[in-house]
Amino acid sequence: GILIGPKGRGSNMAAIADACASGKLAAEAAVVVAPNDTSPAVETAQARGLRVAVVPPGDAYGARLLEALQGVDIVCLAGYLRLLPSEVLREFPDRILNIHPALLPEFGGKGMYGMHVHEAVVAAGKTESGCTVHLVNDVYDEGRILLQRRCPVLPDDTPETLAARVLREEHQAYVEALQSVISSQTHVTGGR
Repeated sequence: GILIGPKGRGSNMAAIADACASGKLAAEAAVVVAPNDTSPAVETAQARGLRVAVVPPGDAYGARLLEALQGVDIVCLAGYLRLLPSEVLREFPDRILNIHPALLPEFGGKGMYGMHVHEAVVAAGKTESGCTVHLVNDVYDEGRILLQRRCPVLPDDTPETLAARVLREEHQAYVEALQSVISSQTHVTGGR
């Protein structure tokens, strides 16, 4: 299951779905869960023939998310910017992944997403950035790190040029980390 946010284009969701469709990942993108039907990522999902469930935040949000994720083994956040309800965290222990556009623990936490992260990296004068795939817990960007990919911050980088370079790394990192999680679950459980 892939949870998306209200504004993203859905490129990480697409990278995961494409890796599933091509057989690069031994998985199926079963459902894309969106907070509304106007998210640009919804159109990306529909263009790939993915099932989309719209679950707006509100009363019984956790229960409605769980209903949309029924039958799912692993959850990937792709542009999803909220803390997950505790019942969702309990249902998927060590099986919810997120990608962050920086090398955590730097430039993480509440409010550090998208272009805000790249602006902070450039402003700090860093010479290296990248992305981090981590497990999700009840604190923004503090779950166990599964994988990081690095790239340079060039002297003439703007937040936009850095974002484009990091995004290329994100697409590879998410698929690599997800394959590792799928492999470890198949090994431990004997297959699903």
